[in-house]
Amino acid sequence: MDLPAVVAVGGAGLLSGAVNSIAGGGSLLLFPALLGVGLPTLTANVTNSVANWPGWVGQVYGFADDLKAQSRRRLVLLSVATGLGTIVGSVLLLATTSATFNLVVPVLVLFASLLMAGQRQVKKLVRPPDKATSSGARRPWAGLAVVMAAAGVYGGYFGGAMGVIMLVALALATTDGLRRLNALKGALSLVDSTISLLIFALWGPVDWLAVAVAAPTALIGGYFGARLARRLNEEVLRWLVVAVGLAVSIALFIG
Repeated sequence: MDLPAVVAVGGAGLLSGAVNSIAGGGSLLLFPALLGVGLPTLTANVTNSVANWPGWVGQVYGFADDLKAQSRRRLVLLSVATGLGTIVGSVLLLATTSATFNLVVPVLVLFASLLMAGQRQVKKLVRPPDKATSSGARRPWAGLAVVMAAAGVYGGYFGGAMGVIMLVALALATTDGLRRLNALKGALSLVDSTISLLIFALWGPVDWLAVAVAAPTALIGGYFGARLARRLNEEVLRWLVVAVGLAVSIALFIG
């Protein structure tokens, strides 16, 4: 990897960690950077998942105060559900051929972006206002666990936009504000990323040189992005993710 490639991958890792903390979808920045330096699509996806792990660690540390204020029981339940889903998704990915994965990736990115863009409208359809609660505490946790298991399957299969999928899933299933959900999303994403890392490190086509470049910058970006997320407007966060996701999906369809 030459110097321009190191700069590109390192910079993308920094932005990926920061944007993942702010609203999710930051891995959509590192994924195309890895493709740009010549990695095959499947290798870039696996490497993307592994390299972003430190970013989730930094994000959880940055959101420590917000996580302490949340229900420990809910956090444990959703972590287990997410972890089980991640195992399924990771195994499915390793069983997928590169040709099939190349066809699926643009659709997954576009789906995540459109779902985030229509979050409010979808939320009204699945949860009428008169049935909502102010804190989300009375929502059925079993149903939420199933939703997060499905999100874990997605996260294990495709690292790009994992944070978006988890954030939208939580937003649809609870009434918490985006900043509070960002903290919970970070913790669950760390669970997903940790399990994916272990599986891909043993059996996946990881490019460890790219990981060595991107992982440290993702850690820095994750921490400072978490601190910044507590000060930004929620609508700005949402549309930032949508814009990034749509741009990447269009590029993948064209490419």
